[in-house]
Amino acid sequence: MSDQPLVPLVVLLILLVVVLQILRPGIVNERWIANTVKFAIPLAMLAGCQTMTMLTGGIDLSVGTVATMAAFIMATQATHFDPTIAILIAMMPALLIGLANGIGVGVFRVHPLIMTLGTSLIGIGCLQVYQRTVIATGTKVPDFLAWLGTGLSYGIPNALLLFIPVAAAIIFTLRRTGFGRLLYAVGDNEKATRLSGVVYWQVIVALYVISSLLAGIMGLLYVGLIKAPSLSLVEPLVLPSVAAAVIGGTSIFGGRGGYTGTIIGALILTVLTTLLSVLQMPEGARRILFGAIVLLVTAAYLRITEDR
Repeated sequence: MSDQPLVPLVVLLILLVVVLQILRPGIVNERWIANTVKFAIPLAMLAGCQTMTMLTGGIDLSVGTVATMAAFIMATQATHFDPTIAILIAMMPALLIGLANGIGVGVFRVHPLIMTLGTSLIGIGCLQVYQRTVIATGTKVPDFLAWLGTGLSYGIPNALLLFIPVAAAIIFTLRRTGFGRLLYAVGDNEKATRLSGVVYWQVIVALYVISSLLAGIMGLLYVGLIKAPSLSLVEPLVLPSVAAAVIGGTSIFGGRGGYTGTIIGALILTVLTTLLSVLQMPEGARRILFGAIVLLVTAAYLRITEDR
């Protein structure tokens, strides 16, 4: 398992599905699989932001706010403008927050946790002010986003049309491009990377801009799935996105990990959520058990990969 670190993750995913089928016979069918994939995709996209930033030893707590802002602004602007214009307007805050994060972390050396938390709080405040100016206009989710978020074609979620190219781009970037190698290098040994001639701040600014734009795209997809924009739409997914990346084998200290494991981690958390719902546990007990399982799985997986 240490030579093939994705194997234990796949085995765990299969075991969770088997347990779910035993507890509620017949639940695992084509419809359930499609719904699981539909809800796992937004989490996997948000976890992609965390994976890339964690490879450099950072973390991006602003992605939930960025995604929420993109979804809410798009839904309110779509009542006045063409959906394409509304989407472009909605992506502007994502670009600005990404630039702010990158400059703060890369140029002024603010710790990523503090920087992204600060921009997240500022973004939430701006969104609350913005809501007061559009409270009477209502919201509208464009039909094509609803089709993309909730639709099925021949039993396959339409969201895969967006997710597969995004996932392929992230995996290709991390494995086959110079920028991907720089992310690993910065996380593994920042000082050595600087001495080798890499311009650190440029890498970090590009990273956080990409992370914010990806979060904005995820917010547009998620509002198409939920069809109810709100001021806290994506916030509940922020910590699970970190957990998905960690479960998938990405080290929070940087320099190790990959997006393939993160995707499997997102599927594991989605199936686990369904399993706890089937058990009909109280919300408090469900959260306690969810957190304990995440800790145990992460500790066991890190032990396997460390042995390698």
